[in-house]
Amino acid sequence: MLKSMGAAKQAVHVNVGSDADLPVAKSAASGRKILPIVEGVVLVAALLAPLVLQDYLTVFATRVIILALFALSFDLVWGYAGIMSFGQALFFGSAGYGVALLARDLDITNILLVLPAGTIIGLASALLLGGFLLLGRHPSSVIFVSLGTLTGSYAADRLARGWYYLGGQNGIPSIAPMSLGGYEFTEGPAFYYLVLGILVVVYLLCRFLVRSQFGLALAGLRENEQRIAFFGYKAQHLKAIIFTIGGAISGLAGSLYAFHEGFVWPNMVGVVVSTQVVLYVLFGGSGTLIGAVIGTVIVEGVSFWLSDNYRDVWPIILGLLLLLVILFRPLGLISFVLGERERVGSFGAKPKEKRNAAP
Repeated sequence: MLKSMGAAKQAVHVNVGSDADLPVAKSAASGRKILPIVEGVVLVAALLAPLVLQDYLTVFATRVIILALFALSFDLVWGYAGIMSFGQALFFGSAGYGVALLARDLDITNILLVLPAGTIIGLASALLLGGFLLLGRHPSSVIFVSLGTLTGSYAADRLARGWYYLGGQNGIPSIAPMSLGGYEFTEGPAFYYLVLGILVVVYLLCRFLVRSQFGLALAGLRENEQRIAFFGYKAQHLKAIIFTIGGAISGLAGSLYAFHEGFVWPNMVGVVVSTQVVLYVLFGGSGTLIGAVIGTVIVEGVSFWLSDNYRDVWPIILGLLLLLVILFRPLGLISFVLGERERVGSFGAKPKEKRNAAP
């Protein structure tokens, strides 16, 4: 086991510390010190937001945090395992439809039942699709998985639009509020802090995961999959595991989104939402977790402001902004403050030559 972990460390550091790191901001040279600061600033801003925002903006901020949770799931799948999932909305929307049917047909809205149910729906959907795409006799190519997930999302969209039981084009409206005992979670600060608390817990679990030995293998998989496979790791199994975990988080986000919005519709499982989450992570920075959160907040915030002030041309302006960021900062906005070494992570003690090196 120790030999395997040592081999994984070698694979992780294949592309780290090279000349490619030179353009990164000098502040990133302090190792792990930058990332906690960024995370702390984002958390404090999120905690204080409802105190300074108007009511309608608090509702909007709640939606953004749910989408940030959704983006977190995609960052795990793509940023850490290199799986370009163009069908992440399949798990997000399936869970939304699932809890909507529980509320409509069985009158089940208890938070202790619907959120675990949505998480399980997302997990099961990802397990089935991931098993088909990733666990074949031969390793799956990036294009095969991308097109496979895209096809799954498109098929789910068409199914939802044509199935009368699911409401067809209109979806399922007027979902009863989520409840706990006699209390109902309606739009406002209570729902906001509930969603924020869930995001923080999931974020911490994801951070622990990617800094664990399993995360070390994932980092090596992202940096050099062939070398990881050469060292004896079953790369496709690792991908299937993280793909399933990402599906579970997407299902949790979809459940929260359904109850917050009060209805579900076919777009929730479709290609548009799947592409949307890719843009969040691209904009903020993949493989960092916090980049997915920052990207979601900025993209949604800019979209909200542009649509209110430039109603006719705001999609064009937003598209140009996204294009500029992707062209000139391919690692996302987080790369302005976060170096490549910290993005990959440091596992175990630093080598002696690194510790004794002159600053």
